[in-house]
Amino acid sequence: MKRVCIIGASGKLGQYMVQHALDRGYEVVGVCREKSVAKLDTFRDRITIIPGATNDREVIERAVEGCDGVLTVLVPWGVNDYSSGTAQAVLDLAPADARLIFSCGWHISRDGQDVYSFTFRALVAVFGKLMRLFRLVDIDDQVEACRRIFASDRKWTVVRGSDLEEGESQGLPVWSRHVGDAVLESNLTRRIDFALFMVTALEDDALIQEAPAIVGRRSPSAQTAEAAS
Repeated sequence: MKRVCIIGASGKLGQYMVQHALDRGYEVVGVCREKSVAKLDTFRDRITIIPGATNDREVIERAVEGCDGVLTVLVPWGVNDYSSGTAQAVLDLAPADARLIFSCGWHISRDGQDVYSFTFRALVAVFGKLMRLFRLVDIDDQVEACRRIFASDRKWTVVRGSDLEEGESQGLPVWSRHVGDAVLESNLTRRIDFALFMVTALEDDALIQEAPAIVGRRSPSAQTAEAAS
C-alpha cells in the first residue's frame, strides 16, 4: 500500500483518515466538494486535493488513478443518488486490485441477520423520512449504495460505525459481523478510531468482502467480551 485516495476527505472522519494514512507513509489523494477545500488547509502541502462532487465519475476517475486503496465516506447528501453514484464510480473506476473501504452506519445490513432495538429502528425511520422530506439526506440511497457494493466481486470492506464521539484514541475498535451481538452493546466509538479501523482495513485481507460493525475497544461491552474470552 503506497498511494491511497480518500473520498470525502474534508469531513471529520475524512480528516482523521488523512492523518492516519500520512502517519503510515502513504501518498494521499483527497477528494472533497469545492466549497470544503479550505477544511484541508492543514494538509495542503502534504496531500493532493481534487475538488469536485464525489459522485462525479470524471472526478473519481482522476482521483483513484494509480491508487492501491480507496477509502470512501458514503454520505447520502440530497436526493439525487449521491451515495450510490459515489459507490458505483469507485467500483467501476478504481484500479482492479485496489482495496476499497467504505464507511456507513449500523443501519446497513448485509445478510438481514442484524438485530436492532425498537428505539434504533424508530430513530432511523423518523430521521430518514424527515431528512428526505427536506431533501437533505436520503438514507435509502445509502442502503442502495451498499447493496451494489455487496454484489460486487471487488476487494471491498464496508465498515459499519456505531454512535460516534470525539476524544483521544482508545486503539483499534473491535468488530462483529452482526449488530445485536453482545460485544457491540455499548454502541459508541471514538471518531478517530473509526478512521483508524478504516485505514487499517486497507492491509487486512481478513476483512475482504466483510461488513464489520465496530465499537470502541475500551467501551464497557468490548471490555466485558475481552474479559470473558
